[in-house]
Amino acid sequence: MKILFEHNGILPIKRYGGTERIIYWLMKDLVKRGHKVYLIANSASDVKQHGIELIPRTSDDWRRLIPSVVDIVHLFSPTNFELDCPYLLTVEGNGQEGEAYPKNTVFVSKKHAQNHASLAYVYNGIDLDEYPYRKGTTKNWKNFLFLAKAKWKVKNLKDCIKVCRKNNKHLHVAGGRVFTFSRYIHSYGMVDQVRKLELLRRTDALLFPVRWHEPFGIAIIEAMALGLPVIGSPYGSLPELIKRGTGIICNNYDEFVEAVSDDNNRFRPDEIRNYVENNFSIQKMADDYMLYYDKVIKGKKINRILPTNVTGNPPETLLPF
Repeated sequence: MKILFEHNGILPIKRYGGTERIIYWLMKDLVKRGHKVYLIANSASDVKQHGIELIPRTSDDWRRLIPSVVDIVHLFSPTNFELDCPYLLTVEGNGQEGEAYPKNTVFVSKKHAQNHASLAYVYNGIDLDEYPYRKGTTKNWKNFLFLAKAKWKVKNLKDCIKVCRKNNKHLHVAGGRVFTFSRYIHSYGMVDQVRKLELLRRTDALLFPVRWHEPFGIAIIEAMALGLPVIGSPYGSLPELIKRGTGIICNNYDEFVEAVSDDNNRFRPDEIRNYVENNFSIQKMADDYMLYYDKVIKGKKINRILPTNVTGNPPETLLPF
């Protein structure tokens, strides 16, 4: 199969990136399976070493750069125009009110799809080779990690800080600068992959009490890959990702306080790592996309109607907690 991806930046990304890493890992895995993979992107992208053919992007209208031999185009950003060849769109975020997507659109969790009047989804996966795990790691429940865009209110850093200060627990914040005089809050700004792994190994659990319908939450499976449990809210994909033995779903602030304050030793890091290996590897993700590729190439539509946000609220509306 000949598959083309398009990205308007440079791959691989040097700093922390979500969608960018997903695209990069997926392309590499498809090449390993024997498929021919093309990438239209910034000419500074360094992908040839993995067998990916780079097509330098020269203008906003990149359609004319698509080789005629391509079987399918896999997009991760909506376009303002139609393509003349089979294509599939993956939506990683929440659509705006009234925004419609093509029928061949796939979402990243079951709830994410439902929120857009669709049944089609593929869970994100990570390249576990980039998340080496050390067996037998013990946790003390003293150091917690916040790994998200700190300035984005829906990610709820405010409650993470409040709860950790209240319980004299240390909170390590990666994803933006936080200015506080508290000796319990440690801010690192934006971090790269190396620094992120250091923080994951130094902390005992990930705090993820989002106040919106989180489409997926890549940080969740990144933390679990290192054996960390995740304490999250009940919104979006979180109940699908945080299962018994891998973390705690808190329905409100009081439950969040209790979860952080408890000297929690019931989680087994080895089991959490195995959970990610079995459900959220890049190989599992590629397997699922291959099924959709085959369907689209055969001329079938993934969705009966155009998917659109049906939650009734703007995507960044703060949900109660």
